[in-house]
Amino acid sequence: MVARGYEITNIVEALRVEHDLAAGDFDDDAWARPRAAQIARYWSGEDAPPGRRAEARALWNERALAVRFDCQQAEPLVVSAAPRLDQKTIGLWDRDVCELFITPEREAIRHYFEFEVAPTGEWIDLKLTVRPQGRETDWHFHSGVNAAARVRPDSLTLGLRVPWKHLGHAPRAGERWRCNLFRCVGRDPSRGYLAWQPTHTPEPSFHVPDKFGWMAFK
Repeated sequence: MVARGYEITNIVEALRVEHDLAAGDFDDDAWARPRAAQIARYWSGEDAPPGRRAEARALWNERALAVRFDCQQAEPLVVSAAPRLDQKTIGLWDRDVCELFITPEREAIRHYFEFEVAPTGEWIDLKLTVRPQGRETDWHFHSGVNAAARVRPDSLTLGLRVPWKHLGHAPRAGERWRCNLFRCVGRDPSRGYLAWQPTHTPEPSFHVPDKFGWMAFK
């Protein structure tokens, strides 16, 4: 269950596990260990209503990062009527989705990765490059990510398993990477764009690396 009160922090902890976790291993006992990051504010910094909030937890080993999103769902789902799970879904962000942006770069961020998972189990993986004239997207980036979803009447559980292989390298215990966590939920005109670390842009935007928090690998 997503907490109604939440702590504001810019660090999400990723705890090490020895065994491999699949994207859909939602009931593995290891998920009880990491502290949840609260996705409880809109991109603007305004508090989101409890029925739209989510939590994210992270586990890792030398092979992959696993992230689990636990979401409250107080409104009808906005999802594809004909999902494709065998390939990335461009435009997934226009429907209900949870997202992870992450990079090993610590200071001036030039490259970062975007991963999304929908309540249908659809997914997307992208590599972004920051240029003076704007960002460039590698639409053909292939990370080997796996995604999974579990839908219940008033809640969602979404999962990602991201291998380190195409992210440059695996972290070491004690290392920190930059990251942000997001949720898109609902239909226009009241669509919600939630951010763990709000981006404070004039209009909803998640692509603000300067606002990324930290993932601490323990």
